[in-house]
Amino acid sequence: MFPVRRMRRSRSRNIQPILRQTRIHLSDLIVPLFVDHALDKPSPISSMPGQMRYPVSSMREVAEEVSDKGLSAVLLFGIPKSKDDAANAAYDENGVVQQAVRQIKKAVPGMVVISDVCACEYTSHGHCGIVGETRNGTDLLNDPSLDLMNRIATSHAEAGADIVAPSCMLDGMVASIRTALDDRGFGETLIMSYSTKFASAFYGPFREAADSGFSFGDRTTYQIDPANRREAVLESELDLAEGADILMVKPAGLYLDILAEIATLGLPVAGYQVSGEYAMIKAAAERGWIAERAAALESLTCLKRAGADLIITYFARDAAGWLVEEQ
Repeated sequence: MFPVRRMRRSRSRNIQPILRQTRIHLSDLIVPLFVDHALDKPSPISSMPGQMRYPVSSMREVAEEVSDKGLSAVLLFGIPKSKDDAANAAYDENGVVQQAVRQIKKAVPGMVVISDVCACEYTSHGHCGIVGETRNGTDLLNDPSLDLMNRIATSHAEAGADIVAPSCMLDGMVASIRTALDDRGFGETLIMSYSTKFASAFYGPFREAADSGFSFGDRTTYQIDPANRREAVLESELDLAEGADILMVKPAGLYLDILAEIATLGLPVAGYQVSGEYAMIKAAAERGWIAERAAALESLTCLKRAGADLIITYFARDAAGWLVEEQ
């Protein structure tokens, strides 16, 4: 073929933009937000430079800022004033997420509000539901925790959340929440399941941000071993069968092979660029080892290329500005 087929011919600088095969759109990006019920002003998150914990009172302003950047979706994580073993604050109608949802919807009615449905931020032990004794010692109890997730999800829907996102990796959580939502008249509320969530070492900064570290054990009995591809795909297949509207891979950047496979299942797929992935880029950029903007946009483009329809990323607000500049 050489020299008839010259690949460099299509890489002329003025030709590259019109032949780009993968493009990120502002509507692809979801902004994660941390809302702290005990704060009266924003507080920086030390392990995630550029990210904040916000008080509920800041939600209207933050929603307007996000909207002004051309972004249309947020994912809320709540930090309550107090915790207990049963995560009672998680489903309080005046809880931190419930209030935040209402504030955002008042400020920007068209904003898509997604709520994280879990208990790790609300429990005194830091696990994602009800814990108790099993034959292998104290651990997360699956079925007793389903009712808790139902309560959390329906309370978020009542507050006005468009999408609830269960992240606890309980068996049967999607079917249980779907039934609870439908029974309460929230048949139009979507479920974005954390359907393939790995027991990753890259969640460390998030646990500081959301105050969700665990006091004993680990989460390997309910999150997926990073070595297990077939198990990871099966988890998403099961959630699809239970009625999930959107699937998710978390973390996404290190699991592009899984993301690509799950994208073939037929449902929209979200890729979550997690706190550790964000922090690595930020830390390397601060040291001058990489160019932050180029590295961030490359990482997001790879998620889109692998099959992500939606991208949850702490770079969302910065990326929105960069993408507009590139147009």
